[in-house]
Amino acid sequence: MQRNFLEMPDNQGYFGEYGGQLIPPELKAIMDGINDAYEEVRKTAAFQEELSDLYTNYVGRPSPIFHARRLSARQGGARIFLKREDLNHTGAHKINHCLGEALLAKHMGKTKVLAETGAGQHGVALASACALVGIDCEIHMGEIDIAKEHPNVVKMKILGCKLVPVSRGTRTLKDAVDSAFEEYMKDPVNFLYAIGSVVGPHPFPKMVRDFQSIIGREARAQFLKLENKLPDMVVACVGGGSNAMGMFTEFLPDEAVKLVGVEPGGKGLDTPDHAATLTLGSKGAIHGFSCYTLQDEQGNPLPVYSIASGLDYPGVGPQHCYLKDIGRVQYEAIDDAECLDAFMTLSRTEGIIPALESAHAVAYAMKIAKTMAPEQTILVNLSGRGDKDADFVANYLSL
Repeated sequence: MQRNFLEMPDNQGYFGEYGGQLIPPELKAIMDGINDAYEEVRKTAAFQEELSDLYTNYVGRPSPIFHARRLSARQGGARIFLKREDLNHTGAHKINHCLGEALLAKHMGKTKVLAETGAGQHGVALASACALVGIDCEIHMGEIDIAKEHPNVVKMKILGCKLVPVSRGTRTLKDAVDSAFEEYMKDPVNFLYAIGSVVGPHPFPKMVRDFQSIIGREARAQFLKLENKLPDMVVACVGGGSNAMGMFTEFLPDEAVKLVGVEPGGKGLDTPDHAATLTLGSKGAIHGFSCYTLQDEQGNPLPVYSIASGLDYPGVGPQHCYLKDIGRVQYEAIDDAECLDAFMTLSRTEGIIPALESAHAVAYAMKIAKTMAPEQTILVNLSGRGDKDADFVANYLSL
């Protein structure tokens, strides 16, 4: 079953019953054109060589694996290792697919790249990639996230992108997606909507997975070299799900490796203030694809919340939905208090300030390590660094 997953999606963009293109016919033609261009260019030596060179000399790949010895000793039980995506240029895993999307836009002759951003990491990464290849960039961001993620807002402006504040609805990620998509629809022939996760209509879940899978390819080889065995557990946070999909894909055939995706439990699963889509959601559709969603009785997306701006999305990538259903990946929720504790603990035991998104995965590893044997290992995808969150956390905790 897991090896079959590596051959997904099907020709219609489905992972089992999830994904697809739930969009108007005229937009379907545009998406099919993007898919055709991607399939054509990704197989060329020139594209792969350019992307590989940028990963090495621009991003700084491979990102290392770090044994968090003091954190492991503090928690007891299993040893905890970190895949240091926070050390990438622009500070997170997002640059992996942004470079691929910017190169694709250049290949297709697009004049502008559009995107949404929550925490700002996708926005900064895409603005950097567009500056690198010489294409105009426009980022839509909710007003609440703009206030929370001020350092990334400043970076996007310095990098030359047009930043569009979104004041509608919850003024967060879902509304930024809606806003960016409306702008994209004004000229989909000349614009490319560079979706920031493994979500949206086909081919974006496939494309972003492919570009992000470098994380797992590196991590699997690195861990084998380091420990002469695979990790017992691999953990990553899940909002839309790009960093987790990038890490999990290479490990899917390794059935002895337990895979855990960690969702935002927010203020508690017994409150409306969370974004635990896979934990409490139901099958539905959002933004042109089918997936688990947090929705009302009419199928409309519910307002969602997370202390981490990059995780407050009411849907989730179709790959994750399929992997949940077949039982290959286990999905858990971590609340704000646990996230903040992990944020501060990792900072003060290892000198590594994680993104609040990544701190959800660290928190789960800290919790579960205590229940495991000392010879067992946990590999956490540390998807981003916490520079963007430092001021917010300091104010929140009155530091």
